[in-house]
Amino acid sequence: MSAADGTGGVATRGRLARLLADARVRVWLRVAVLVLLMALLFRLVDGRETLSALSRAQAGPLLVGLLLVQAQIAFSGVRWRLTAKRLGVPITLRTAVREYYIATFLNQVLPGGVAGDAVRAIRNRDHDADGAPRWRPVVRSVVLERAAGQVVFFAVAAIGLALTPVALARAAPDGLGTIIAIPVAVVALAALAVAAASRIGPKGLRAALADLGPDVARVFWKRGIWAPQLFLSTTIVASYIAVFALAGMALGVVLPAIAWIALAPLVLAAMLIPVSIGGWGVREGAAAALLPLAGVDASHALAIAILYGLTSLVGSLPGLALLGLRRRR
Repeated sequence: MSAADGTGGVATRGRLARLLADARVRVWLRVAVLVLLMALLFRLVDGRETLSALSRAQAGPLLVGLLLVQAQIAFSGVRWRLTAKRLGVPITLRTAVREYYIATFLNQVLPGGVAGDAVRAIRNRDHDADGAPRWRPVVRSVVLERAAGQVVFFAVAAIGLALTPVALARAAPDGLGTIIAIPVAVVALAALAVAAASRIGPKGLRAALADLGPDVARVFWKRGIWAPQLFLSTTIVASYIAVFALAGMALGVVLPAIAWIALAPLVLAAMLIPVSIGGWGVREGAAAALLPLAGVDASHALAIAILYGLTSLVGSLPGLALLGLRRRR
């Protein structure tokens, strides 16, 4: 080995060490934010009543919620396989569901909310005839599958905002139209940015986006694929709302279905703010702020969000078992 090779190896290891150190710092910062947010919430609301409500939670609705989480992950795996198949990624239904369990668990316990999806792409990358990894198809299948879910989720959240006056039996708050327009504007701007990058962006980016339009059509529109995509994504979003409502039922909080449809997506949308781990703290703060609009005590709203988070985490634990099994093999 030449001196240059040795120097390059040392430099690479040094960069890797710095990246790992930065990652650890980010993880601990997010853990600190999570702890601070939860501590602040327990001080702002009646924390003792929250703990008391959690101790009285009924097991029946929570067990139903756990079953719904299993269906939610299975349907997500089906959606990913459907998307991947349209992009020529060879993946079986069993593999898709297994990998989605693992990704869901990792998204619950790692910062960012997308680490599990990155692992899903890495673990299922394809190879060409020479054995070299083919990244684009599998990465694109993961990105487009998640995009399908997010578009439907934001659509339901916008519908929930529009339903707020009916659900809460009061006049629409000021600026409601602007709030509804925000996710629509974000999606439109993102689409315009991608379209512009595919035409005037750097050469490498233009090459990567050259066939994005045909792939999007292949995944979401051609040969009637829009119907199963819409059904799967709507069912998955409905399961999120149902699990949230079941967490409320476990605490004796009963609201009309329209109230859950209006408020649950808004609470869960807060989890997309990447400041903690798994949305913890942010989701609870949104619940404590929004559910009192429907007459739910803030301490019980906090307890509902905590139960939802615990149900989702416990429901994803088979992913931990599958990850350990795969590592042993």
